Amino acid sequence: MTKSEHRKRNTILNLIMLAALIGFLVWGQEGDGFGTYNRRIFMTCCTYAICALSMNMVNGFTGLFSLGQPGFMAIGAYVVAILTVSPEDKRAIYMIEPISDFMANLQAPFFLALIIGGLIAALFAFLIGFPVLRLKGDYLAIATLGFSEIIRICITNMQGITNGPTGINRIPNDYMNMYVVCGILALIVAFMIAFMKTSYGRAMLAIREDEVAAQAMGINLFKNKMLAFVLSGFFAGVGGGLLASLVGAIGPDQFKFTVAYDILLMVVLGGQGSVTGTVVGAFIVRIALEKLRFLDEPIDFGFWEYPGIGGMRMVVFSALLMLVIILWRRGIFGNKEFSWDSFFAFFQRLFARFKKKGVAE
Repeated sequence: MTKSEHRKRNTILNLIMLAALIGFLVWGQEGDGFGTYNRRIFMTCCTYAICALSMNMVNGFTGLFSLGQPGFMAIGAYVVAILTVSPEDKRAIYMIEPISDFMANLQAPFFLALIIGGLIAALFAFLIGFPVLRLKGDYLAIATLGFSEIIRICITNMQGITNGPTGINRIPNDYMNMYVVCGILALIVAFMIAFMKTSYGRAMLAIREDEVAAQAMGINLFKNKMLAFVLSGFFAGVGGGLLASLVGAIGPDQFKFTVAYDILLMVVLGGQGSVTGTVVGAFIVRIALEKLRFLDEPIDFGFWEYPGIGGMRMVVFSALLMLVIILWRRGIFGNKEFSWDSFFAFFQRLFARFKKKGVAE
């Protein structure tokens, strides 16, 4: 098959996949067969995929080890909550310490609030990046994790702004549907794929492979690390804002340090340095955690009744996760992106292996 035929085939398959995705979104959002529960799971998967992509920007593409995503998510979530909740609801929510008139009257449309939340999270990433990006490895991870906890503690104690440990509820979710969430995810995926093909993206990949060689080639290490860190903060802020609108209520406990481990799991499972792999990893983790809930409940098999063990879903999920990591040590996609050529090459190798085994027998 010639290169032009390859491109033509791939273009046709991409159009078919796009049409199938649009059809799925229409059926899922408008059709009754998909169900509210499954619709919510899908939107949650898209939201966490955005947060996982934000971590992959730093951990996967630049080779740094950052665990500050919960802090950036919390900033984006609270900014969106404060800007979208109506003044009347704010005054009703802030009961322990009244909110100031200035904060109460702050209001913006959802999409503008989402962008502002991402920008403020990016600003915090820029400020925190100056001291922490001079660290490496485990020291950077500890510093960013500490920053995340500092943000959570500050949110807990800023009663007049964040409503303290009580959190903020009555967050409008008028715009939260499959079209919006999936559309934002698609925009971020397209941006990241295009960005990694630019000189800045290639510089980040060079830093990941070898910092000394990258610096010797004239790459400004701190500048490119800071750029990756700021973009990561922006995407995490957007993901946190979407999560706040999806849930309808937020509190400091939703952004504990364990959230960073969950997001890191999605990145590692899908493949560090792979955009499509990170999205697939996020969907696998979130769907598995939801669909395995039946293991915590009693099940009657007819000949034997399973009594139901609390936490069993996490045991099974961990076992399945270990199996996947054993089979794909670098993640499902590794550091590569999905392509039709690799898709067909995989099945060709699989077919050739079975054919060779059949001949040998």
